[in-house]
Amino acid sequence: MKNRSEKLKRLVTVQRHLEQMAERDLAETARKRRDLAETIDVVVDAMGSASPLHAMFSGHYSSQLGRLALKDQMLLDIQQGHETRVLKERAKGDRLEENMKDARVLEDRAEADEAIYDLVDQHVMSKSPASGKVDRS
Repeated sequence: MKNRSEKLKRLVTVQRHLEQMAERDLAETARKRRDLAETIDVVVDAMGSASPLHAMFSGHYSSQLGRLALKDQMLLDIQQGHETRVLKERAKGDRLEENMKDARVLEDRAEADEAIYDLVDQHVMSKSPASGKVDRS
């Protein structure tokens, strides 16, 4: 019986590791989106600049802004996928942890029952003499 809770404990450890990996992926995607947002801000500032140099490249900035917006949408979709994955991994880990706790309670209860049965057996054995008569004192 102890094996079940120990196996579940190992599974919980693995599941929590998978959850951490999903969280790291989510954090990395969020960081990429922040970096991209900064780049978009720079391009928008350049487009709105009164400098004649920037005015010459307005068409280039416009197409670059379109590509950056597409990349941001792609990263947003990836980020949402990572968020969903984090929630799923966390839910799996929580379920496994609950199952582990339940198994441990059942194992402890079975152990306690065995101890009581052993005590009862010892008591019965100590009360019955070798002649087969039960001591009623």
